[in-house]
Amino acid sequence: MPGGAERGFFGKIGVRLAPPRAEPQPVLAAADALLLVRNYEECGQGWFWSTDAKGQLTYITDSVAQLMGRTTGALLGTPLVELFLPADSHGERQRTLPFLLTRQSRFDELPLRSAFEGDDRWWAISGCPQFDGGGKFAGYRGSGTDITAQRRSAEDASRLALYDSLTGLANRFHISKKLEATLAVFAQQQRSCAIMLLDLDRFKQVNDTLGHPAGDALLKQVAERLLKIVGDREMVSRLGGDEFQIILPDIEDRGKLGDMAAEIIASLSQPYSVEGSRCIIGASVGVAIAPFDGLSGDDLVRNADLALYAAKGNGRGRFAFYSSDLHQAAEDRRVLEEDLRDALARGEIELGYQPVVHSRSDMVTGVEALVRWNHRERGAISPAVFIPIAEEANLIWPLGEWVLRKACEDAARWPGEMRVAVNVSPIQFANPDLPKIVANALAATGLAPDRLELEITESVFLADSAETSRMFKALKGLGVRLALDDFGTGYSSLGYLQSAPFDKIKIDQSFVRDATIPGSRNGAIIAAIVALAEALEMETTAEGIESLDQLELVRKLNVSHVQGYVYSKAVPQAELLEHAEAGSWTIKPAGPARQRNDRFSLFRKVGAIHDNHRYGVVIRNLSATGAFIEGLLDVPVGTRFVIDFGEGQLVTATVRRSMKHQQGVEFEQTMVSDGNGGLCTRHRVSPYLIAAAAQQTSALALPSFTTTADWRAA
Repeated sequence: MPGGAERGFFGKIGVRLAPPRAEPQPVLAAADALLLVRNYEECGQGWFWSTDAKGQLTYITDSVAQLMGRTTGALLGTPLVELFLPADSHGERQRTLPFLLTRQSRFDELPLRSAFEGDDRWWAISGCPQFDGGGKFAGYRGSGTDITAQRRSAEDASRLALYDSLTGLANRFHISKKLEATLAVFAQQQRSCAIMLLDLDRFKQVNDTLGHPAGDALLKQVAERLLKIVGDREMVSRLGGDEFQIILPDIEDRGKLGDMAAEIIASLSQPYSVEGSRCIIGASVGVAIAPFDGLSGDDLVRNADLALYAAKGNGRGRFAFYSSDLHQAAEDRRVLEEDLRDALARGEIELGYQPVVHSRSDMVTGVEALVRWNHRERGAISPAVFIPIAEEANLIWPLGEWVLRKACEDAARWPGEMRVAVNVSPIQFANPDLPKIVANALAATGLAPDRLELEITESVFLADSAETSRMFKALKGLGVRLALDDFGTGYSSLGYLQSAPFDKIKIDQSFVRDATIPGSRNGAIIAAIVALAEALEMETTAEGIESLDQLELVRKLNVSHVQGYVYSKAVPQAELLEHAEAGSWTIKPAGPARQRNDRFSLFRKVGAIHDNHRYGVVIRNLSATGAFIEGLLDVPVGTRFVIDFGEGQLVTATVRRSMKHQQGVEFEQTMVSDGNGGLCTRHRVSPYLIAAAAQQTSALALPSFTTTADWRAA
């Protein structure tokens, strides 16, 4: 290369100062190579190692030994494989290092993780087998490079593809793949798998009032609370926005699933502290279970979503299990929404008034206005059904305004000083025009302000905002009374009682229920609420009192007022006027002596299986422990049936009372809440078992199983 630079091992290395030698000197060449190796090691570009035939280290770069927390001397003689964690412990799929060393084969860029504590580096290891002059294996010589940065970058990219960057939970793509894989394996093994879909209630209000950064911080806290309950991070995902999904393998017990759903709702409904502000949201949950509610991931998610829609439609803050009836229910809901838009104009909406009674004197001191919808075709429709529809369809304002004005108009005609209570939804409370509407209703009807009581739920305290305080001040300035409704249902905080000008605390019926059962703590909670109210000079009303033992308990606990069926259901305006015009209205309590399980009046056709025969019967009343059925004649007491509620819901029942064509039956295993005000069986018969039974029996006969446990054990 005349007149120019000379190129060496690393390219252009300088200007030629002397003519090249005819032949390189071996000793000097080896020395140069050694210097190059050392320079390579010292620059941190890579390192070298060698082993003997037994796989024990005979050389390792000193700087790498130090990175591993050891000295070169300490590592010499150590098996090479002990420097690294087994590849399969981190999901690697390539051939393992011990396998390659045993095969005495060459390998290149094998990714391995350091096995030493405190050292989480990744190395790419290459090695070449060495043989002596006789062809006998003499060990390995090899090199390594640090690939930690590349590895972490790849892991970050993978994490972004599979996990939600905000909460760290699995994302929609990842959880969908996991669900499909789980269901495919479980179908072969005939195992069950449940999923829950969660949707946060009132989350949009947090974003609107506090901003999206606060909303993001809130979602992180929601994720943390979910993980505390579920435990397995890989089974919880954020689908996007305020939607979450949970996979629960090998759980089909709807009692356990209902308890978990209720725990999730209660946990997520507790107050949050976000950027110095106190926030309150809620949650609704839909549950679907494979193989009962679908075999594929798409079917299961679609049905869980339908259950979630039903839970939200029935008042939010609830859970619901999927059933085939929900498809029709969704269509019915759509039709009801359309009909509700015209219900006021058609005169189908009316008010009933449930008495609020002084607990000691049995004298009625006021009533609560309860809205009723008498549909022109369907008859009476429960407020639990149409109020959520009104809220979701933005119909709550005209409906709520009509209820307020109508209640004031009716109350103005009552003789005496009896008060009327009207419920105010959180949506109404958030509207700055509410004080003006209340004032207009009072002015138009002439009702004295102190005879109107507005019942406000704790959910209005979404945040300790100035707007909330101004609303309370404006309403109280009108002279009306304020009652805190459903106290203790998940949003309780003693802090707001310091400033909110309530006149009454209404104790939610969930505390009254089971308070008389031995071992229940509900009585102590009621006593604490009463003491708090008395200290703040507030009245108390216990809601939902239905039995005489419940009434006796709340009287002993000094609850000042009582509301419930033990005194009266809601009565129409005409009947109320009759009592009011007679002077003081006193009601004698009446009802069952003791609390009993809820009974659901219904007309539902089911099957009763006995001795290989299936009979069609009708359930008239249903409770968690039994039912009242019709359709069989003179059935002996003690006869055992398997009641088929459909969709794999079987429960063993024993006849305890028999009156010609009517029987009272007791269930072997109690039914559980379906989260939506109804009951369902704790377990269902797997479609796998039904299919197997169908192959063994004729199409006209069913297996003669004595108990539902026989089905599950078949």
